[in-house]
Amino acid sequence: MRRPALLLLAFALLLPLTSTIQAQDWAKTRLEASPRHHEYVPLKHGDRTVQAFVVYPEVKTKAPVVILIHEIFGLSDWAKEMADELAAQGFIVIAPDLLTGFGPNGSGSDAFPNQDATIKAISGLDPAVVNADLDAAADYGKKLPAANGKIAVTGFCWGGGKSFAFAAHRKDLSAAFVFYGPGPSDVTTVTAPVYGFYAGNDARIGATLPATIDAMKAAGKKYEPITYDGAGHGFMRAGEDPGNTVPGNKTAREQAFTRLVTLIKEMKAAPVASNANRNKTVAQRSQPAISCHTNTKVAKASSTSQPTETAAIM
Repeated sequence: MRRPALLLLAFALLLPLTSTIQAQDWAKTRLEASPRHHEYVPLKHGDRTVQAFVVYPEVKTKAPVVILIHEIFGLSDWAKEMADELAAQGFIVIAPDLLTGFGPNGSGSDAFPNQDATIKAISGLDPAVVNADLDAAADYGKKLPAANGKIAVTGFCWGGGKSFAFAAHRKDLSAAFVFYGPGPSDVTTVTAPVYGFYAGNDARIGATLPATIDAMKAAGKKYEPITYDGAGHGFMRAGEDPGNTVPGNKTAREQAFTRLVTLIKEMKAAPVASNANRNKTVAQRSQPAISCHTNTKVAKASSTSQPTETAAIM
């Protein structure tokens, strides 16, 4: 093989890795420009210590605490930037790195060599350990002098499913906000109201919704899911990515963020469970699945089909 061809092949092999590494530079830039106070806090429980990214709002009064659960990509720049955006709305946000101690040489999310390694590690986490880590974050948040006693959990993609599972585990939550994640097998222990945010172009998660709705209704739990037409799985990240070419992602991201902030501000101090249940759906259509288990680069589609991300579902 000639040298130019070898160089071209090497470039082609390196490009996906480079794209993955640089995919969230925009989020890092925004985070670095934030005026809010950021800190890393070690959360100890038993013989385990979990690192958490904590962001404080610039407010005079005490604030609600939001536990933010990252995607299957670990505590990425986008997850931290999302935490900062929520803090800008007046909330204390605690985002634990659930890969703490599971990375190379006992490290966390930042130390994995590539995206595939991160996904594999998160997929292998023990659900009991995840809940214990989230308990540590919630316990820490409740004791903060700047906190007002209200505490919520939110998560995205893999973290969306874990936020629902945490709502079934933790009894003193004021609310749970689930972004395109499946419900747990048993919802009878849920005490807080659960609000769902789903994508119209996400057949994989969308297929789980009817069973979750039925289970929450049968258990007498408050569950309010909304499906955003034209959006794909991962729209909260993709919708603010400068490289996004899907208008539905941006629209869904804006509408969902507004809804999330409004609901957090309306939270009550004590858990609420009722028989109320409704599925608000915005013009659902049958569309191919789109996974957040991929880069945020989106392919341009023809006029007769919706744009989709290159799927890499675990």
